[in-house]
Amino acid sequence: MTAFDIVDKYIKFFEKRDHKKIPNSPLVPKNDPTTLFTNSGMQPLIPYLAGEKHPEGKRFVNVQNVFRGQGALDDINEVGDNRHLTFFRMIGNWSLGDYFKKEQLPWIFEYITKDLGINQEKLYVSIFGGHNEFSQDNEALSVWTEIFENVGLNPTNRIFHYDAHKNWWSRAGIPENMPEGEIGGPSSEIFYDFGKDLKLHENSQYKNALCHINCDCGRYLEISNTVFMQYKKQPNGTFSNLPQQNIDHGAGVERLLMAAENQPDVFLTSLFAPTITTIEKQTNKSYEKNVREMRMISAHLSSSVFIADANVYPSNTEQGYILRRLIRRSVDSFNKLGGKNLDNIIESIVDQFKQTDPNLVENFEKIKGTILEEQEKYAHSQKRAKSFLIKKYKHQGDELMSNTEISAEDAFVIYTTHGLSPTQIKNLGYSFDQQKFAEKMKEHKNLSKKGAEKKFRGGLADHSKQTVMGHTATHLMHTALRDMFGTDLHQSGSNITSERVRFDFNFDRKLTDEEVAKLEKVVNKKIKENIPVHFEMIPTDKAHEIGAIGLFMDTYGESSKIYFIGGDSKNPEKSYSIEFCGGPHVEFTGEVKSFKIIKQDALGRGFRRIYAKVG
Repeated sequence: MTAFDIVDKYIKFFEKRDHKKIPNSPLVPKNDPTTLFTNSGMQPLIPYLAGEKHPEGKRFVNVQNVFRGQGALDDINEVGDNRHLTFFRMIGNWSLGDYFKKEQLPWIFEYITKDLGINQEKLYVSIFGGHNEFSQDNEALSVWTEIFENVGLNPTNRIFHYDAHKNWWSRAGIPENMPEGEIGGPSSEIFYDFGKDLKLHENSQYKNALCHINCDCGRYLEISNTVFMQYKKQPNGTFSNLPQQNIDHGAGVERLLMAAENQPDVFLTSLFAPTITTIEKQTNKSYEKNVREMRMISAHLSSSVFIADANVYPSNTEQGYILRRLIRRSVDSFNKLGGKNLDNIIESIVDQFKQTDPNLVENFEKIKGTILEEQEKYAHSQKRAKSFLIKKYKHQGDELMSNTEISAEDAFVIYTTHGLSPTQIKNLGYSFDQQKFAEKMKEHKNLSKKGAEKKFRGGLADHSKQTVMGHTATHLMHTALRDMFGTDLHQSGSNITSERVRFDFNFDRKLTDEEVAKLEKVVNKKIKENIPVHFEMIPTDKAHEIGAIGLFMDTYGESSKIYFIGGDSKNPEKSYSIEFCGGPHVEFTGEVKSFKIIKQDALGRGFRRIYAKVG
């Protein structure tokens, strides 16, 4: 069994059951400003799970490359154990109001036990046991009971009940944390048991606790999660039923491979073992004695390969910062083991993933160059940090040597200016007051957290009325700007919250007061005209022919979702705006009420940013 086999069998299994295969979305989302990376297969389907009709049907299947290393999904800090990865492939299937629990759960059990040949006696499941106003999922309990009885297994010992902290899914977590407009629902997971004699959990923080399938000790591994997406959070904090009951299933390919091979260490599966062997050769060290370091090298470099392939370059912001963090962490572990040359390790990673992701071979030189260049920059950063400290402490009459204590303030300067973490500063041989440093870090993290929360809940994350109004206003403003300054002008980014609209575009100067007034007048005129807004799924080639514009026009497949403000695909000449967009929008422009520009900024050479308010 290989990773390719797992994917291939899954796609074929659901295609036989009338599911249409949908494409793998880009790892860096092009039409979702609410997240840095695609972190689940369902992310592009949210509007349809919420009730929009999908033109391709009601049943879908795909494999999605995902990365979880940001915000609440920050798995970077989990890497080092037997199963956590930041980058992985997720296979998924969806029903948009078609079938539900009694079809989905037997199908997944059949795929896992028959198609993959995983021992059914090692499988356990969890269901939603209730949480506040939500009662226990007795329907899932009934379906699983029948499944286990049909194969001669006692369901009583195999079905576990958990509350919303374990068996509920929404992008914001448990029901009480969900913002207005967020969708979610109870879930059911499948776990694989590696056995009570497994040595991994001897070092677990849960080793002295009562073991259960969801205890994270390492014995049990979650290999499948089906979400019954059926609720929507209302403005008053209550929940209403979605227009349809949906299935949203996802399973990690790498974890299924662990179960198929009965291998409790993901880094010793057929997918990662060759890379571990390469690391052993490059460092002349054994995996057995350097487990954590080699896992971090393998996991973080694998993630780095895919992020670099997505045309991300290391920087101090957003996706670039995550890539920088991954590369530097892997370099720290590599240096600790005495390694010098990352080339062969990068090549080994690409070789292992090339069957499912052949584009890595085509972009190999670019990927390798990006990683090695950052490795070199990191070495220079360490050198500059040392120079800063040596110069400062010599000026104070002290000689800075290894194991010298520096001030927490200086350590924080190194952290913020040179990008070295506390651990990396210590690795250079310097100590400092950790409590004082922690206090400064806490202040810094609080500020960063506020920014991160704003980014997550900004954009279109909450689908609140005010946010949707702002989203429609960006389409009006985009067209108005192009009418004023020419069609070479185009959107380069946006972020929309319930408080304000932020719109980025290519332009080489500040708008004059007269131009701002004209732009506001045009947009408000179109709002007053109360023009109808709707979308159509049309062939991408046709969308280009009729003049559809947008930041994301090159990221769609054969058909694209096009929003029209006025007119339609048969009468595009009657449209004020035609854009590639995932939505949502108001139904008539009059719902936006009003538009006012409040600020404009320069974004560097040739780009501007406008802030505006609506309503």
